[in-house]
Amino acid sequence: MEMEARLTLRTAEERAESVRGKSDSLRRAAQVEREARARAERAMAARQNAATVAAAVAESGRRVATHLEEVVAAAVAHRDELTRQRTERTQQLETVKERVRQYTGQLTALTDAVHRDEVARAQAALRIEQLEQTISEQHGIGLDDLVAEYGPDVPLPPSALEMAEYEQARERGEQVVAPAPMPYDRDTQERRAKRAERDLATLGKVNPLALEEFAALEERYNFLATQLEDVKTARKDLLGVVADVDARILQVFTEAWLDVEREFVGVFAKLFPGGEGRLVLTDPSDMLTTGIEVEARPPGKKVKRLSLLSGGEKSLTAVAMLVAIFRARPSPFYVMDEVEAALDDTNLRRLIGLFEQLREKSQLIVITHQKPTMEVADALYGVSMRGDGITQVISQRMRGQNLAVPQPVAE
Repeated sequence: MEMEARLTLRTAEERAESVRGKSDSLRRAAQVEREARARAERAMAARQNAATVAAAVAESGRRVATHLEEVVAAAVAHRDELTRQRTERTQQLETVKERVRQYTGQLTALTDAVHRDEVARAQAALRIEQLEQTISEQHGIGLDDLVAEYGPDVPLPPSALEMAEYEQARERGEQVVAPAPMPYDRDTQERRAKRAERDLATLGKVNPLALEEFAALEERYNFLATQLEDVKTARKDLLGVVADVDARILQVFTEAWLDVEREFVGVFAKLFPGGEGRLVLTDPSDMLTTGIEVEARPPGKKVKRLSLLSGGEKSLTAVAMLVAIFRARPSPFYVMDEVEAALDDTNLRRLIGLFEQLREKSQLIVITHQKPTMEVADALYGVSMRGDGITQVISQRMRGQNLAVPQPVAE
């Protein structure tokens, strides 16, 4: 029973709580409804007030619009009047501008005409002054005297043609009257002047400086003719000198060629025992421009072209030609740089034999690394480097005592 009473109490409390909640909700809803009604009333009052104000404003706007229409109409009328006046002023201005342009053009034309007249007057005055000066210089007479003697009031003397015809008639024995002076007639004299101008034009232009130019050209021609003769003489002399030089060159080359050719045969035979070698001219008919070919046939070979020989044979053949030149035209000194570098011991010994013959009459300076060549030398000179990196020259007399004490050369 107690449990049921508690449950009943609990249920009653929950219902009471639910009722209180609903009551609170209803009170709040009623409050919201009252506030909404109050806002609606205020809004209605505001709308009514706004409608009243709007009506007042609309009335005022109608009055203002009416006034503005009147003002705009007046302004448009005033604007149209101003536009019309501006158009009239613009037309008047254009008319004035056109008249100004016309007057300006007339003024410019008049100014140009005045300027041309002034220039023409100045040119005429200058021309008159020049003519007066020319008359004074050419005829030695003043303008006043010229007018007094040859003016329009002075009768014209007979022309040279009339006087010539008169003299011829007199010489033939005819009874003729000497031509009398004629009065000056401007038209007649102008026709005579035009006829004379046509005759002058028919003759063509006359160079008044022809005599001076002819004299100058004649002098120039004589000068150039003299120079030409000198050039011809100098050319003849130079050709003679060239011929003499060519003859001397031909003689010297021929003699040297014959000697070198003869020596080459002997030298080649010593360097190549059993072989044959000779020098051949490519164009024997022209000794001044001919080339030289070497024909070499070492022992045991049939080839004669240098291109088919070995490197040592080519080198030895070149040395043979060099020694042949030395023997044909001896010199007190010979300098050779490793000419035997490509030779074997046998050929080197043969070349050393030629060196022995050459040094009988000349001194040889040979740069070499070959010991056999050093063995036949009278003195050796070399450059060595010490342990401290300083180079020194070493000289050694092979046939006698040392030449000098070694001296440092450079670091």
